[in-house]
Amino acid sequence: LADVRRGSAANAPLNAFSGSDNSMNRAGLVLAGGNHAWLDGKYRQGMEDGILTASEISQLDFSATELVALSACESGLGEVRGAEGVLGLQRSFKIAGAHHLLLSLWQVPDQETQEFMSLFYRAWLEQKLPIPGAFRAAQAKMRQLYPTPFYWAGFVLTE
Repeated sequence: LADVRRGSAANAPLNAFSGSDNSMNRAGLVLAGGNHAWLDGKYRQGMEDGILTASEISQLDFSATELVALSACESGLGEVRGAEGVLGLQRSFKIAGAHHLLLSLWQVPDQETQEFMSLFYRAWLEQKLPIPGAFRAAQAKMRQLYPTPFYWAGFVLTE
């Protein structure tokens, strides 16, 4: 997952994505092969660039998708644009038709993220709780394990 507004390093140069005027092109997912386009600005002739922008996601059909889970740091953030609302991954998946989104608002440490996601998936898939119930159950268990909200409150579920 990449926040294309900042690049992969603090001193990364602007590229076609981070320099775009379109907010939906400044958020996206870096997939296999995306390093060439992201880091070097090099596109290989006849090949996909490996970067799936929020704009591209919004053009896909996710209407049969019950859940999109993006547990990477800050996957639920976006750019606020007045009357347009928040532009980013969250908006793109909702436009594409995804029913539920499980996202992160800040940088939750890897171990606690893994615990949260394991609790969530066990509650949903093994205990057969509905997605909102599984989310609440995972948060409740994380609250018991980690009283500090930093470790569990960064995860959000949208419908």
